[in-house]
Amino acid sequence: MNELPSAPRPENLPPEPRWPGLLAVLTYGVLHFVLPAAFVVGPAWLTLVLVAMLLVPTALTHRLGKVELNEVFAYGALGVITLSLLSSVLLLVRSLPDHRMQPTDLLRAASILWVGNILVFASWYWRLDGGGPNERDRRGVHRDGAFLFPQMVLPPELQRQMGEDKWSPGFVDYLFLAFNTSTAFSPTDVPVLSRWAKVMMIVQSLISLATVALLAARAVNII
Repeated sequence: MNELPSAPRPENLPPEPRWPGLLAVLTYGVLHFVLPAAFVVGPAWLTLVLVAMLLVPTALTHRLGKVELNEVFAYGALGVITLSLLSSVLLLVRSLPDHRMQPTDLLRAASILWVGNILVFASWYWRLDGGGPNERDRRGVHRDGAFLFPQMVLPPELQRQMGEDKWSPGFVDYLFLAFNTSTAFSPTDVPVLSRWAKVMMIVQSLISLATVALLAARAVNII
């Protein structure tokens, strides 16, 4: 979808908070640290340490207004947790036919990876939609992007009446979108407009299937 001309950012409109996105990435690092060792590539602490090392300059460059550096460090952190998630999911899938893993370990690993899947893709949607939080801050009001949120289709008069005329999505909006994708395998109330977003939602749904459906099949065999 082509971007609309950007309007000047209202002076009284605060910038989008970054801490929810940083917290989500850090939370994934903690979750990966407590995964059973059989589903971790390399040292268990490696992902958490790399994420922490990248989040510090991410936060600093944002405060200093270094947008390009901020993007580099942010994408670096997302790349780390994405590779970590994919490698752990592959190990989970490979372990199912062996029938060697304890059911409790499988349940714990699948639960952690299911939650991690939501955090990883919510972070990607938040970072990419409409050019990311830096670009959304520059434009101010969110009128165009990869996802069509309900607030974006309200008539202007109704937007003003509801106090949504200066609305812009935050991390929680993308977290809700990612949660729905992992549970209902669909975006529910948010249509997807861009091809890159559709591809990412396909990948997220496939990972959710791998951690839920395959685990359920293994549970049936155990019972």
